[in-house]
Amino acid sequence: MTDNKRTTNKQIFEKLDKLKMSDTELNALAIKIVSRMVKLKSMEDWFHHVSQSDIAWSVAYQDLELDEEVEALGEAAKLMTIMEICKEDEQYEKCAIIKNRMEEVNKILRKGKRR
Repeated sequence: MTDNKRTTNKQIFEKLDKLKMSDTELNALAIKIVSRMVKLKSMEDWFHHVSQSDIAWSVAYQDLELDEEVEALGEAAKLMTIMEICKEDEQYEKCAIIKNRMEEVNKILRKGKRR
């Protein structure tokens, strides 16, 4: 039953018969199983709800403890993406601003390579 194949009801009942459980014990086991499943589903729903909030994302991001060089690489990737969008839209003033910011990010990256 542990080979990840579907288990039939007949197989389950055969295993339970081998355990020699009374109906009371079987009901108690069923209640425990259902209770755990409900708790897991509740925790999953809670986590999904909480992880969607801005606060959760900012806290999770702070827990990454990224160094300056890694953050600069992320910033460079973001700026390059925005730059391409601005070029396609022919927003050249924005491209110039982004280019200036990219120069600052590149300074950080060059400083990191010297170490």
